[in-house]
Amino acid sequence: MNVLLIDPPFYRFFNYYNRYFPLGLSYLSSVLKKAGHQVTVYDADCNKNSKGMDYTRLPEKYRIYLKELKNPENPIIKEISETLARYQPDVIGVTVMTPKAASAFTIASLAKKYNENCAVVFGGPHATLKADEILKNTRDVDFVVSGEGEVVLLELVNTLHTKNNNFSTIQGLSYRQGDKIVHNSTRNFIDNLDCLPFPDRETLLGLDTYTSEDMGLLMGSRGCPYSCSYCATQIWTRKVRYRSLANILEEIRYVHQRYGTRQFTFKDDSFTVNRKRVMEFCNTLIDTNLKINWDCNTRVDLVDLELLKAMKRAGCNSIKVGIESGSERILKLMDKGITLERIGEAAGLFREAGIHWTAYFMMGIPTETREDVQKTLDLLYTINPSFASIGVYEPFPGTKLFEVGVEHGLVNREMSREDFFTRIPSDYYLKDVNQRVDTMGYEEFTMLENKVKSAFHNYNRGIMRIFERAKSRSNVYLHNPRIFFNDIEKFLGWIR
Repeated sequence: MNVLLIDPPFYRFFNYYNRYFPLGLSYLSSVLKKAGHQVTVYDADCNKNSKGMDYTRLPEKYRIYLKELKNPENPIIKEISETLARYQPDVIGVTVMTPKAASAFTIASLAKKYNENCAVVFGGPHATLKADEILKNTRDVDFVVSGEGEVVLLELVNTLHTKNNNFSTIQGLSYRQGDKIVHNSTRNFIDNLDCLPFPDRETLLGLDTYTSEDMGLLMGSRGCPYSCSYCATQIWTRKVRYRSLANILEEIRYVHQRYGTRQFTFKDDSFTVNRKRVMEFCNTLIDTNLKINWDCNTRVDLVDLELLKAMKRAGCNSIKVGIESGSERILKLMDKGITLERIGEAAGLFREAGIHWTAYFMMGIPTETREDVQKTLDLLYTINPSFASIGVYEPFPGTKLFEVGVEHGLVNREMSREDFFTRIPSDYYLKDVNQRVDTMGYEEFTMLENKVKSAFHNYNRGIMRIFERAKSRSNVYLHNPRIFFNDIEKFLGWIR
């Protein structure tokens, strides 16, 4: 069958930079192609001429997104329709993150206008959490895939190809049977990740618009053993499943040779959760003289000086860490399992190891007070990260904090289709868009938000921080000057 896999546009509507290729869709593509299906991956959010970079102030752009979604003359909307007509797919698969839900619904509607017999399939985090809500909200979506999609989508496409219409045996699938919504049993997660072919970068539309660094996105494991109350990764599994190091290194070598990639990014939830494995990975990189750079995500309680030094010797030049709050009370509410003392110790370790590190913070948590937020701002200056980002908490379904919001009268359990097109994404599921927290009014919170975001923006503009960032990427620049000029352009967009 002819399958078109789409990442819906979002950042592109307000001209923000959106990095990398859609990794999840590319895995789906490789599995479908291996089974003999014709597949194209359409990253509709790939922006060739992006200017914006300040993601701390991202919500200020959301109204542009909603406005342009409703504009049939918008060039992005026209491009989607033209792409559907050009590739004439039998099946359209759309990955859905909660902020992109309205865009995904728009694609489904355009697909049915193109061909009402084209099967429209939603998957991804939001689809997994809200399969029932999606199928209730629109008849433009025929199927919803929950959890890991590789095997589910393959079985669905095979079934559609044979036209026997018996979907009842496909675990992890939701669909309509007349006016009834059917949710099949849950599918087990894939234990042997090495059985999956490498993500299919080759079928990306506009392949030449991506940089070598964009091609370096990797996933070395799936799952997270932690249960942070704001995160929905628990819907996947708390059991961490690993690819073999040989399998990862084979992909690194392939991408390095094929695209000239020297900067790789691991999207594992917590890269250093298995210390022994990371040390073995680093030693292998060093012993094989594979001269690459890479970055990853981890936690402050999963690092030590020996490990960080080994990572740096092996080419790690940046680490991203979730700090979240400077309030011990809020950290406990978030189920982070870390303390302010440990945060301070880890900050010292990052500095001693000489690794560029980014600290992520959050504000606007239910029950959070002005004093709690001030503690977060104070902590920023105390731990002194290389770069820092703060966002306002958005209530995502499937999380413990979502339920806390419901209990405190701040959050609705469901949204209508109209809600997705009339509310900006940061207000999704809020009961009252003028009441984000229960400890202060709308005007007071807005003033506090502006104050904190301005402080973070000014913090990041320091010349030494900019120099530290550039220094950490000097090896990448040396081998690919295009990335250096891209970074300059992104920086200029960020400081505007």
